[in-house]
Amino acid sequence: MSKPKNQCSKGHGTPKAKERDQKVCIRFKCSVMNTLTDVLRHRPGWVEVKDEGEWDFYWCDVSWLRENFDHTYMDEHVRISHFRNHYELTRKNYMVKNLKRFRKQLEREVGKLEAAKCDFFPKTFELPSDYHLFVEEFRKTPGITWIMKPVARSQGKGIFLFRKLKDIMDWRKLGLCVCQDVGRPDDQKDDIAVENYVAQRYIENPYLIGGRKFDLRVYVLVMSYIPLRAWLYRDGFVRFSNTRFTLSSIDDHYVHLTNVAVQKTSPDYDPEKGCKWMIQRFRQYLTSKHGPEAVETLFQDMDNIFIKSLQSVQKVIISDKHCFELYGYDILIDQDLKPWLLEVNASPSLAASSQEDYQLKTCLLEDTLHIVDMEARLTGKEKRVGGFDLMWNDGPVSREEEGIDTSGTGNFVANTHLGCNNDRKKQLRQLFRSLHSQKKVTS
Repeated sequence: MSKPKNQCSKGHGTPKAKERDQKVCIRFKCSVMNTLTDVLRHRPGWVEVKDEGEWDFYWCDVSWLRENFDHTYMDEHVRISHFRNHYELTRKNYMVKNLKRFRKQLEREVGKLEAAKCDFFPKTFELPSDYHLFVEEFRKTPGITWIMKPVARSQGKGIFLFRKLKDIMDWRKLGLCVCQDVGRPDDQKDDIAVENYVAQRYIENPYLIGGRKFDLRVYVLVMSYIPLRAWLYRDGFVRFSNTRFTLSSIDDHYVHLTNVAVQKTSPDYDPEKGCKWMIQRFRQYLTSKHGPEAVETLFQDMDNIFIKSLQSVQKVIISDKHCFELYGYDILIDQDLKPWLLEVNASPSLAASSQEDYQLKTCLLEDTLHIVDMEARLTGKEKRVGGFDLMWNDGPVSREEEGIDTSGTGNFVANTHLGCNNDRKKQLRQLFRSLHSQKKVTS
């Protein structure tokens, strides 16, 4: 585990790499009880510790992080599941603030063409601090739909759509937004006593399948921000609303919100069928409708969202070597096949809504642990581990196995395979067989 700073405590953390080869147990703690707990408990050589027991690996919640991180000494090999100020990307208002700042930086340093690559989030204002700017923009485009979201809540809680300023006035009078997030210390930015909201232009032309709205959940694993080292998972899923889309009923959450927590309360929700597709099925569907070239462009545009959003916080996230983060990206596609970033989740739901969902999340978490590599088996040069592909390693990563020129003068193709075949079991067998052979040769 780790030990509190300035207090007497036993030494904690895993032994050095050579000692770890002796099959020393990895002691873990986990703050949730779901698929994650199953994966950790079934991992060979890993042992669960309770309460104040010493640990080497902690999949913690953000409240523990806020209360304990700055007062905890961590040994060299200890790992925890969040970066200290993760909220710079995962709080809706900070995400937009950092993206706007990054866009201005790119325009100033590189040019408008590169800055335009950040145009993947809807026009957004933080309330109440940007209220007057919002009203000015609102009056420029009367009649369009806006969506209000609390900056630090999840699962669709507190969200509503509106078209009239009167709706905002009513909301303000209810006291839902009576003070600004001003003067709060950084360690309290993800613990809002009085909620701030963002007002965001609603995407009125979403791509529909079977008449229903949907969004994508995509998983990105960041092992370091300086240098930026990020992996993209091949699997993900599409979350559908349970009711056909219409703009004539903006108060119906079953029409406009795709969160499973919302949809499963619908009177006609079928838990057996659920409201999800695997992302491979979605990619195949789009390819049959629009052709492979258009779909490849769409998925490249999503790659751009992942990288640019991470770069936007690269200089503000505290890149502690003990930390990693598994992000859940929520992406909306419009009728022009343009992807929009809705939000980034620091604690994406790991509870399973179906057997297929359980299988996906089990494999995702197993592969996450392979990359975190508490057992010290990897060389650090891998471009693929299970279902994860290394998409950024202090620069873009190419698909070298396809013979692509990496010098910058050839036809560069990124090492991303979202929605493609995920033969992870075969790849992992080959990977660990190769690593075992290398180890035998060197010993």
